[in-house]
Amino acid sequence: MANASSNGVVNVADKPSARIQTSTSIREPAQTSVQASVKTSQTSKSSWPEVESRGANQDVYFHAWGGDPQINRYIQWAAKQVKQQYQINLHHVKLTDTSEAVSRVLAEKSANNDHQGQVDLVWINGENFAAMAKHQLLAPNWVDRLPNFGLTDPDNNPAMTRDFGVPTQGMEAPWGKAALTFYYDSLVTTSPPQTLQQLGLWAKQHPGRFTYPKPPDFLATSFLKYALIVLNNSQPEAIKNLLYQPATTQSQALLLPVLWQYLDELHPHLWRKGRHFMSSGMELRRLIGDGELALAFTFSAAEIPAAVARFELPDSSRSYRMQDGSLSNIHFIAIPYNAAHLDSAKLVVNFLLSPQAQAHKQQANIWGDTSVLALSKLTAEQQTWFEPPAQSHPSATIANQAISPALSEPDPSWSKVITKLWLQRYGVMQ
Repeated sequence: MANASSNGVVNVADKPSARIQTSTSIREPAQTSVQASVKTSQTSKSSWPEVESRGANQDVYFHAWGGDPQINRYIQWAAKQVKQQYQINLHHVKLTDTSEAVSRVLAEKSANNDHQGQVDLVWINGENFAAMAKHQLLAPNWVDRLPNFGLTDPDNNPAMTRDFGVPTQGMEAPWGKAALTFYYDSLVTTSPPQTLQQLGLWAKQHPGRFTYPKPPDFLATSFLKYALIVLNNSQPEAIKNLLYQPATTQSQALLLPVLWQYLDELHPHLWRKGRHFMSSGMELRRLIGDGELALAFTFSAAEIPAAVARFELPDSSRSYRMQDGSLSNIHFIAIPYNAAHLDSAKLVVNFLLSPQAQAHKQQANIWGDTSVLALSKLTAEQQTWFEPPAQSHPSATIANQAISPALSEPDPSWSKVITKLWLQRYGVMQ
């Protein structure tokens, strides 16, 4: 049974999240309302005050990955804010994998539970969004009615309404942006690999000092998709474009052989000679901290200086992006079609899109997740909330960030294909 504290923070998982201290680097009023966060006058849609009225004093069950203490503490902070503003109790249901929430909603639909679902919000993107949309498991056409959604400038930023290339159709709201970032111990290697091909050579020269997790871990499939895109970069455009369409037997035959060839050559030089792969990407950071690895990667660049500050990574850690490209994506929040607390869920999402919440989330010592808001849509004061701190650890500066091309996520079907075939090819060694 969940234990709710007096401040509205509710821990559903066995491990309680630690309390977070509100940052003082954001110059914001103590009582910042969601409405005050909009530069121009709020939307005149008469339905929003009704949403606020109906949504107050309710519980909201937010199903989100719970593997990172920083992210867990940020959600706990957000829970305090919506408790203060709306008397909403935000319950963080910590997931090991987002597919758990997808399966729950699908089971509820099969049981004709169309109004009292146990999932009010789900942190989602990619193949999980595609699966829920395919089975009509998400509430449609609610995102553009959020007052703060306009701050993402969707008319001039189409990425806000496309998830791995799939139109979101108002079924999910953007929450943050991320890109694959590598980090290394500069005392072990002063010249980290700058491209995927250089990574293969570096691994031979530094045996056992690099690895990647076992799919279907998110970081694992991200690394494999990055490799798949880069290795096929010299292919004709018509063939490369197949990555952004549903995978077929023909397209797999054209695109996957170079990936398996690269991995066959790379694996003998990995940690434990490529005979064992960790199940979670979070273990990469631990292995760097323990000195077993000298090179790793993450989708949350700000976790690197934050981990240094917590003494989980060496002070000699540095970060960078590969010169041949960085896999980039946006992650979203969706409301299932049968959410029991629909209006309350909308209030939570609207707060998470406020400048206050987005600026707090972007701070490296909080989460470091890049904001989805367009600064041009904010007031001058609000824009200052997003300025980086004057002093920070060197790993907070990402080398090659300006010159590393952003690589778009392939069609969601490729994640499933890569995972299935990788496990068939290499999984027997686990």
